[in-house]
Amino acid sequence: MSDQHIDPAGNTQAFRAFANAREQESEATPKKSPLLPIIAVVAAIVIIGVAAFLFLR
Repeated sequence: MSDQHIDPAGNTQAFRAFANAREQESEATPKKSPLLPIIAVVAAIVIIGVAAFLFLR
């Protein structure tokens, strides 16, 4: 057996510091709003609908 003993508390503290830093980092970044892609899709559907109406008239 080895006489070297690794204190698990040091590893746990390092992990907790890492986890807390990741949580704070994710809270700081603004969440992307899905509003812009939805507006783009709706606008494309309206444009295609108007073009189809005008051509099939």
